[in-house]
This record gives sequence, structure tokens and C-alpha cells, in this order.
Amino acid sequence: MPASPSGPPSPYAIGATLYLPVTRERALDVVLGRKLPGLRSVVLCLEDALAEGDVAAGLDSLRRVMTALEHHDGGPRPLVFVRPRSVDMAGRIAAWRVVSGIAGFVAPKFRGGEMQGWFDAVAGTHLLLMPTLETAELFDPGAVRDFRDELLTFDRARVLALRIGGNDLLACLGLRRMRGMTTYEGPLASVCASLVGMLVPAGFHLTAPVFEILDDAATLERELQHDMAFGFVGKTAIHPVQVPLIHAALAVDPTDLETARQILGSNAPAVFSFNGAMCEPRTHVAWAHRILERAEHCGLQPCPTARAHAKPSGTLAA
Repeated sequence: MPASPSGPPSPYAIGATLYLPVTRERALDVVLGRKLPGLRSVVLCLEDALAEGDVAAGLDSLRRVMTALEHHDGGPRPLVFVRPRSVDMAGRIAAWRVVSGIAGFVAPKFRGGEMQGWFDAVAGTHLLLMPTLETAELFDPGAVRDFRDELLTFDRARVLALRIGGNDLLACLGLRRMRGMTTYEGPLASVCASLVGMLVPAGFHLTAPVFEILDDAATLERELQHDMAFGFVGKTAIHPVQVPLIHAALAVDPTDLETARQILGSNAPAVFSFNGAMCEPRTHVAWAHRILERAEHCGLQPCPTARAHAKPSGTLAA
């Protein structure tokens, strides 16, 4: 569902995110939901996707798109974000009268010491931020800690999700993804673990790095399994062909949904066995709430992957 001044969307509404140059032909059809139905979020890019000489035309195109969104009939369409070239550009766009149709900004190369301007740009509006984490200092766990501490001094509710910019992080090392390898089989594995470990307990949600190989669905599916294990709420899609695979991975196993309901049940024992696994509500309550929210926005997998459902089989030793 599109964002509106009445309330922010769930991070799980992000799904697969497709980046488009704002000058792309038929970009308007995408943001209005007429092209690529089922796409949950789109980013109109004024940064890397545009040459310097095309920026003025890009801003004109963006204004036309945003005006069309103002008059949209309310049918299904993706969340729409804008990636400006700078925080100053974000502030100028936020001051336009036709901002109600966009959800917010993707803040490129978001880093410590430069946060204030982004939060100032969206102050007094409904607009949210999706900062992109893609700079070299993120390889230093101490810098990640400092980043987290600074970010917590601002309004956390303004941050829908933090996006991990995998390609730019690899570029800091002079590297590029190898074919047949997931993000988790290279140097970004430790960065992803550090970011999740530092930022999720502080109340932030993260999205997974892009998988930029178009003709290797098997490795993408393997990477998506790791993405889900890390608790990422979405993933950048490099091409529309990846969108269904990302959405399928985000869909919840019906057995997990039933397990979550059992854990959150008012009469749940302190420790019990369900579907062949130990459940401890006090420990697993946060997971259970996330599963319910994810199922609400991402749906269910068509077939359970675990054994047939069973009622709780009693308490277990702690």
C-alpha cells in the first residue's frame, strides 16, 4: 500500500525494490501500477542513473510523475521513493506541493556526521527515509557502533529501513561479486552480520544487498535463504525477473505462522514442543510478532516445508 500522511507503511511492505531512472520511458506506468503489477516498491533515481547534464530533465520528469500520483485513483500501486543526488536536492523536492504520493527518500551514501540534513529535509512532512549503507567505514565495527549511536539521536520512526549497498561496499575493496557465489560467501558476510547485530537490536530494519547476476536464479534463491536467516525485510531487484523470486522468499511458511500463533497464545506454556522444535514464548515472542507482520504483508508460501501441523505436545525442560 502507498504511504500516506495517515500512517507509515510496514517495513515488510517494501518487498522487492526496483530502481528506475526517473527519465525512463514508462516509469509513470510502473509507479501507477499499470506496468509490473505486484511490484511493491520502486525508487526513482536522480543519482547514479543520471548524467549531470540530465538532472534538470530528471527533476522535470519527477515533478510530472509526482503530479500524476497526486491524482491517482487509489488502485494498487507500489510504494514510491525518490533517490536524490544530495540532501539539498531532497529538501527542495520535499518543499514541492505534490509530495503526498511518494513515501520518502532513499538517502545515498548515508553516514555519520551528515544525518541532520536528511532529517531536516523531511521534518514537518509524512516522508520517510531509507538510508543506504555503502561507505568504507562500515567495515569497521567500531564505526558501525558510532553510526548507530548517532542515528539513535534522531527520530527512529522516520527510518523505514536501512538499505545495504552491496556493490558499493565491494567497490571499496576493489572487488565485484563472483558468479555462483552468494553475498554470504565473501567479505560482505561479516559486514552484514555486523550491521544486523548492531542495528536490529536498536530497533531498525534492514534490506538485503542486490544480487546483480541476471541469469543465475539458483544462486539468487540460495542467497535469499541467507537473507531470510538474517532477518532482512526486503531486497533490491536488479531486474523485474527477480521480483517474483524475492517475494516468494519473503512469503512465510504456514508452519512458521502457526508456530508464531502458538507462541503468542494467551495460554502458551513457558516452554513447549511444537512441530518437532522447542518453543519458549519469552525468548521467541519478538520472532513471532515479526512472522505475523511478515505474513500480513508478504503472504504465505503455497506449501508448508515442515512436517504436518501438530498441537503443542506439552512442556519441556528449560
